[in-house]
Amino acid sequence: MEFRLCGRKLWLTMTLIAVFLVAIVYGDVKAGSSTAMTALEIAAAVTGLALFPLLFSRPMTVTVVVLALALVAATGTPFANIATLHIARSRPLRVAAVVAAAGVVVHAVRGLWQPTSGLSYGWWLTLVIVLHAGLVGWGQLAAARAAVISSLQERAERAEAEQGRRVAEARSAERAAIAREMHDVLAHRLSLLATYAGALEYRPDQPPERLSQAAGVIRTTVHQALNELRDVIALLRDEPDDLAGPVPALADLPSLVAESRAIGTPVELRGEVGLREVPGTTGRTAYRVVQEALTNARKHAPGQPVRIALDGEPGARLHIDVSNPLGATSSIPGTGTGLVGLTERVRLAGGRLDHHSTTTEFRVSASLPWPA
Repeated sequence: MEFRLCGRKLWLTMTLIAVFLVAIVYGDVKAGSSTAMTALEIAAAVTGLALFPLLFSRPMTVTVVVLALALVAATGTPFANIATLHIARSRPLRVAAVVAAAGVVVHAVRGLWQPTSGLSYGWWLTLVIVLHAGLVGWGQLAAARAAVISSLQERAERAEAEQGRRVAEARSAERAAIAREMHDVLAHRLSLLATYAGALEYRPDQPPERLSQAAGVIRTTVHQALNELRDVIALLRDEPDDLAGPVPALADLPSLVAESRAIGTPVELRGEVGLREVPGTTGRTAYRVVQEALTNARKHAPGQPVRIALDGEPGARLHIDVSNPLGATSSIPGTGTGLVGLTERVRLAGGRLDHHSTTTEFRVSASLPWPA
């Protein structure tokens, strides 16, 4: 992991180091250092300042050079210490330990031929060792903290990306649900149109009033289908809810049954359930179950009687059973997605749907939770 100083921070750091170096040189002059030693201190300071910006791009090379400067001049010590700290932050512990050991040796050697006044060599060496151990510890701690922050940032970015993916999946699922809604709504209407159109095609000799009645039913059904298609398009466009029409509920079941009877499908509706008592999602889902069953009956068993049985009570479950005898295969094509979508719809409502056929009949059974 690389650490860099850029722009103002770099120049501010170099300025502070320069001030510190000036203080060192001034102290040596006041202590009576020779002119040659003062010149060596100044040369080491200038060289260290010139190399300092390169520390973050070529850390090992610069570290070796500033350690050599620290061997011959006290003005090299600040650069050597900063280089050791940087290596401890940006390199593994074993590399940092080697650099720190080299720094201890360099300062130990310089302490032999250039002892510090007022401080014994033993204490000098002890301070040097403690200082370099602290630099390594500080650098490693800073590196660990930076790694933790980087890991947290990465996790946050992954979580954000995952949230975006979940939102996209939720939107996709919602659009798939709307597509199923389109199938449920329009397939029923279009099957009515196909039935009436077939009657007009094959029975053109019917009395004018019957033809007029059939044409009226076709016109009304087309109008309803267009309104329902508009509702679905409104959903797809994310328009406000007040633009969408009323959502069918189980209370609308008698009208649905009357439509099927009007086109010649005998429908028997029985059960002790009060249709207006079934609330919200349960009522809408139950309506769709019956609607899909009637649509399939008209497609695949035209003219055959359909039996609808409702049973249940609040606080328990609502049971729906729709059956019809098998008939000749209709020419109206089916995609098979209707029952698949219906099964998913019932599952999302907390219920279960089964459909199967025997040698004589086709049956759709659903069980939905009925809140008290």
